[in-house]
Amino acid sequence: MFEHHSERLLPRARFIARVRRHAAIASSLIAASLLVGVLGYRLTEGLSWIDALLEASMILTGMGPVHELHTTGSKLFASAYALFSGMVFLTVVAVALAPVLHRFLHSFHLEGEGASRGA
Repeated sequence: MFEHHSERLLPRARFIARVRRHAAIASSLIAASLLVGVLGYRLTEGLSWIDALLEASMILTGMGPVHELHTTGSKLFASAYALFSGMVFLTVVAVALAPVLHRFLHSFHLEGEGASRGA
């Protein structure tokens, strides 16, 4: 997926396309996770669509719950969704930052090779 350390740095236009592709993947993960949360709160607690969206958004972003949960099922779902949301956060950050970090480290590797060859 990424260029090997012995290859040249990716041209800027292709790098920007890579960043956009990774941003689209990260956005899709967020949207799918939000959908899981909305459906879960809607089905387990019977919240309205907008309240389920609010609750799922707040948990997914790490802000915390908004509504008091009354059923055992909704409490179990909220617990699982909170753990799931933490993993989604880590995954989204990794997917979004991977191209930038790779380019940064790749450029240092190329600079290091050029300096050692010239000596």
